[in-house]
Amino acid sequence: MPKSSRLGLLCDRDLRRLFAATALGQLGDRIIFLTLPLVAVAALHADEFQVGLLTAMTTTGSLLVGLPAGAWVDRMRKRSVMICTDLTRALVLLAIPVAWWADALTVWWLYAVALIHGVLTVFFDVAYVSYLPHLVGRRNLVEGNSKLSAIRSATSISGPTVAGPLIGLIGAPATLLVSSAGMAMSGLLAVTIRKREQKPEPSEHPQLAREIREGLKFAIANHILRAIMLGDAIFNLFLVVYQTMLLVFLEREMGLQSFAIGLMLSGMGCGALLGSLLATRVSKRVGRGRVIWLASLATCPLTVLMPMARAGWSVYVAAIGLAALSLGGVVRVVAQSSFQQALTPDRLLGRVSATARFVAWGGIPLGGLLGGALGSAFGATGTLWIGAAGMTLSVLPNFLSPLRTMRALPTEKAPELAR
Repeated sequence: MPKSSRLGLLCDRDLRRLFAATALGQLGDRIIFLTLPLVAVAALHADEFQVGLLTAMTTTGSLLVGLPAGAWVDRMRKRSVMICTDLTRALVLLAIPVAWWADALTVWWLYAVALIHGVLTVFFDVAYVSYLPHLVGRRNLVEGNSKLSAIRSATSISGPTVAGPLIGLIGAPATLLVSSAGMAMSGLLAVTIRKREQKPEPSEHPQLAREIREGLKFAIANHILRAIMLGDAIFNLFLVVYQTMLLVFLEREMGLQSFAIGLMLSGMGCGALLGSLLATRVSKRVGRGRVIWLASLATCPLTVLMPMARAGWSVYVAAIGLAALSLGGVVRVVAQSSFQQALTPDRLLGRVSATARFVAWGGIPLGGLLGGALGSAFGATGTLWIGAAGMTLSVLPNFLSPLRTMRALPTEKAPELAR
C-alpha cells in the first residue's frame, strides 16, 4: 500500500501541524482536568460543594459568551482566533502557581482563573470546529474528525499519566506550569500553518443580535441538529454530575493517591483512543446516523460499575466502564461533528457551532452545581448512580429522530435534510 494511502490526510503538511498543535493544547487541557480539582481538594481542602462550584466556573463561559462567540468568530479568520486564545490561556494559567508561591491562593482565585480560561476556551473551540472544513474539505470530514479525535484521545492517556507523578513530585499548583507551556506551544505551532483562509466578507450593516438569531434559527429548525444538541445537553449535564464526584469518590472514599487516579483516567484515554481509531469503520458498518445513539446505549450503562466498586481491586475493574464510556463518546462525537459540519453552510459554521455548543454545554455549569449539591445530600456514591442513569437516558432524543435509521451523511443530493 502506498505511503500516501496509509497516511491519508496526514500527508498534508498544514494538517500535520494542526494535529501537533492539537496534541500539545490537549495535553495541557487534560492536565488541567485532573490538576485544578486536586488543587482545590488537596491544597485548599475544599468541600464537595466548592468542588462542584469550581466545575461550574470552568464551563460557565458557554452560557456567558456561547452564542455571541459564533457571530464574532464568523467575522474573523478562525486560525487567528485559535492562536490568540491559546496564547492568552497560557498566560491565565500562570496565575495559579504565581499565587501559590506568593501564599495568596484561595478558592476564589481558582474560580476566577477557571471562569476566564473557560470563556477563552469557548472561542477556541468554536473556531477550531469551524476551521476543519476549510483545511480538509467537506468530503474528508469524517476522516479529519476521526484523526483529530485520535490525537485528543492519545493526550487523554498521556495527560493524566504525566500529571499524576508531577503532582506528587512538585504539587498540583506547580503542575499547571506544564499546562501553560502546552497551550503556548500549541498557539505557536498554529502560527506556522501556511494555508490561509479568505477573510469573511464584512456585512454592510453588522448586527450581532441578527447574526446570532440566524445561526440559532438554522440549528434549531434542522430536526437532525436539534436532536443531536438535545441529546448532547442531557449527556453533558449528567456527565458533569458524575465527574464532579468522581475525583472525590476516588480520593476520599477509595483512598487512591494522585498517581493511581491519573492511571485510571489514562484508562479513559485508552478507551477514547480506541474509539477514535474505530470511529470511521464502525460508522460505515452501523450507519453514520445510527451510531450516534447506539454508541451511547452500548457504553453509558457500564458507568454503574464505579459506584458498585469497593476499596481494592474492584475499583480498577470499574475503570473498564469509564474506558467504555470514552470509547462510545468519541465514536458518537465524530459522527455528530461530521453531521453538523456537513449540514451547515460555510458562512454559518461559526454560529451553528456556537449554538450547538451553547445548547449542549449550557447545562454543564448546572451539572457542576447539581453534582456538588447531590454529593452533599447523597454522598459521592449516590451521585455517581444518578449520573450514570442520566447519561444512559441521553440516547432518547437521537433514537426518536431520523438518526434512528440513517446510514449516510447528508449531501447536496439530499436537500430535505438541510431544511
